[in-house]
Amino acid sequence: MSLALDLSGRTVVVTGGVRGVGAGISRAFLEAGADVVAVARREPEALPEAAGRTARFVSLDVRDPDAVQAFADGLDDVHVLVNNAGGGPFAPLAERELRVHLKILELNLTAPLIMARAVYTAMRARGHGGSVVNIGSVSGVRPSPGTAAYGAAKAGLDSLTRSLAVEWAPHVRVNSITVGMVRTEQAHLHYGDEAGVAAVERTVPAGRMADPFEVGAACVYLASDLAAYVTGSSLLLHGGGERPAFLDAATANRPPAGTEPPAKESR
Repeated sequence: MSLALDLSGRTVVVTGGVRGVGAGISRAFLEAGADVVAVARREPEALPEAAGRTARFVSLDVRDPDAVQAFADGLDDVHVLVNNAGGGPFAPLAERELRVHLKILELNLTAPLIMARAVYTAMRARGHGGSVVNIGSVSGVRPSPGTAAYGAAKAGLDSLTRSLAVEWAPHVRVNSITVGMVRTEQAHLHYGDEAGVAAVERTVPAGRMADPFEVGAACVYLASDLAAYVTGSSLLLHGGGERPAFLDAATANRPPAGTEPPAKESR
């Protein structure tokens, strides 16, 4: 088995693949030699490019089952699907209209199910295996106040990943990446300004947010032959997670150095 991450000759579909994390994923697959089809509802001013190559854009509403099936049927070939499209606003459950929460669930859970089902059919029809990578979130594995619908959808996506890995084995591998905070071109909008971004980054053990390309690199690994025996797994990509709040509380109430009472002698 080669240890090179060479995906030359493989077609990769990346949903939401033209901006933010999705653009980083598209660039990583282009760098690995794959042909990338980036889908989104609106075409960007510039498409992701790397290694002298550019992603192909297709306008698609990933929540529309008929449109998604027509898209999958029209692909010449497909080897990898990355379900990246998602997100949602800060929306406390009792303070926003129900339709807002239902749309968040639809985009972050229903749409990946629709895409995976359609592309799986296309993969099997062409007689080769494939790989599905679902982009999850730490919001799905810890409390997500203010974004409860988003967190619930991402938790559901993790369950969907593990179930499909069993249903579709051994022909199609299905994995997820549990992503923490990522520094995209719009990070300052979420955290106030650069000072806010820096303050948030100090809470991450790694000392910074992830770069979108790093999420893409993890996707390339999971889609490659190096991960041929990896399915039903969730890769944590969060820089070490979040510093437990009790540590900061304990530090704030700790006596100054040199003033602690002597340790009690044990016998």
